[in-house]
Amino acid sequence: MQIIKTCCLILLPVAFFAQNKTAVYDTYMQGQQTLYQFNGNVLVAKKGEIIYKKSFGYNDYNTKRKLDENTIFDIGSIAKEFTSVGILLLKDKGLLNYDDTLRKYFPELPYNNITIRQLLTHTSGVPDGYDVIEEKFDHSKIATNDDLLRLLAEEKPFPNFNPGQDLMYSGTGFNLLASIIEKVSGQSYSNFLNQNIFKPLKMTHTSVANFPRNNKNLPGLSKGFIYNDSTKTYQYADNFYKNWATYFSGITGEGMIIATTGDLLKWDRALKESKILSPATQAEMTKLQAEKKGFPPVKFGFGIRVGANTIGNYLFHNGWYPGFSSMLIRYTDQDVTVIVLSNNLSHSEFIADGLATIAENKKILMPYVHKEYSNNTDLKKYAGKYMIPLTRPPYMVDFPAELIIKNDNLYLHTAGSVDILLQRESAEKFFYNNGTDQQIEFKKDRSGGVTQVLYTGYGVQREIKKIN
Repeated sequence: MQIIKTCCLILLPVAFFAQNKTAVYDTYMQGQQTLYQFNGNVLVAKKGEIIYKKSFGYNDYNTKRKLDENTIFDIGSIAKEFTSVGILLLKDKGLLNYDDTLRKYFPELPYNNITIRQLLTHTSGVPDGYDVIEEKFDHSKIATNDDLLRLLAEEKPFPNFNPGQDLMYSGTGFNLLASIIEKVSGQSYSNFLNQNIFKPLKMTHTSVANFPRNNKNLPGLSKGFIYNDSTKTYQYADNFYKNWATYFSGITGEGMIIATTGDLLKWDRALKESKILSPATQAEMTKLQAEKKGFPPVKFGFGIRVGANTIGNYLFHNGWYPGFSSMLIRYTDQDVTVIVLSNNLSHSEFIADGLATIAENKKILMPYVHKEYSNNTDLKKYAGKYMIPLTRPPYMVDFPAELIIKNDNLYLHTAGSVDILLQRESAEKFFYNNGTDQQIEFKKDRSGGVTQVLYTGYGVQREIKKIN
C-alpha cells in the first residue's frame, strides 16, 4: 500500500456541519483520493433521489483513461443479492419452497438435510467448493457450476458443520443456489437474471460476466488494479490472481456480476419498492433470518446483511473481486443509500460509512496530512487488548486486537496479519502508518491516566473499549 506523509492538499481535521452538502462531500472525497488513493465511483441518494454522484481517478491506470458515471465495475459478492432474489422469485411463482432440500435438485450430492433456506442464510455448512476446484480441476480449462457439482459429488469434502447448527459465510452455498435457479427455470443463470431482473429494471449496464471479458463487448468495463509495493505502481489485478481470471471464472452465483453505481441504485429501489418480488417475500428477504452464535456477531436476511449502527438500521452487502471492492448499503429508517465501487481495492465499506455520516449531518473528521511527533515515551499506558474495527468482509464488526510496544514504537497486532505501526502525531494521538485513514486517540485526565480511547476510521469517530 502506498503511504503518503506529505501532500500538496492540506485538509484540517474539522467537523463539518454545512448546508452545502456537495462541498462537504467533495472535500471528503478529494481528501480520500489525494491522501489515500481512492479510485472509483460513489453515489449517495435520499429516498431514491441522487444527492451526490462523482467519479475519482482512472478506469485504466496504464492508459490514463478516466472513470465516468457509466463505468462498469465488478461488484463481487453483492451478486449474492441477485441470486437470492432469483430464488425468491421462483418461490413466488410456486416453483420451489424454502424447505426444499439441496438433494431434491441434486441427489448426487452427499449433503443431507440442507435446505434452500439454509443456503440463503449461510447456515448450511456446505464446504468450500473453491478448495476442491483448486486441488482437483484442470487449470487449463474454465470451471463451471456443473464442474463444481461434479467435484463435490465425487470428492465429498466434509461439511463445516451440521445444517442449521452455525453460521459461516459461504460463497459455495450461493453457487449451489445459482444451479438450482438453472435447474428449476430451465435457463442459464445469466439469461434468467437478464430476463427477470436486469431488463425489467432497465439495468442496461449490468450483466453476468464470466471470463474472458471482452472490452469490445463491454466498452465501459474498468480494469481492476492492485498496488505493487516493489514497483510503486498500480498493476493489473489479473497478474496477481490469475486463477480468478481463468479456471475460477466460469462459476456463478456468488459473484461474476458487473454493474454501475446508477444501476445499483435502480436495484436498491427495486428492493425498497418490491418491484420484482411480492411485498411479503421482499419483507422476508430483508428481515433477520439468521444470527451467528458467538463471535463475530453477524446477522443475515436472505442473501443480505441486516443490523444497526450509530447511524441507524441498515441493509447491505459488500463485495470483493481481484482489484475491486464494493459496498451497497441502505439505512432503512432514513432511506439513505450509499454506493461505493472501487477498482483499486480502496476501503469501500469505510468510505460508505463516511458518506452516510455526512448525509445524516453527523460529525466527521476530514482527511488531513499527518505530522510525525518525535517523543515516544510513556507508551506502556496505551498497550493492551482492545476491540477495534477491522476490514474483514463480510464481518464489519469490532475484532480483538492488541496494541504492543516494539522497537520503542506502538503497533497494532492482530493474529495472522502484519503488525501495523501506529505513528505518533501528538502526545495522545496516533495514526496508522499503512496508507489507510485510521487513527487512535487516548484521552487522559489531569494525572495522565487514560480515561477514553477514540478510534477514527475514514473520518467516523467512536469510542473503543479495552478488554484487559
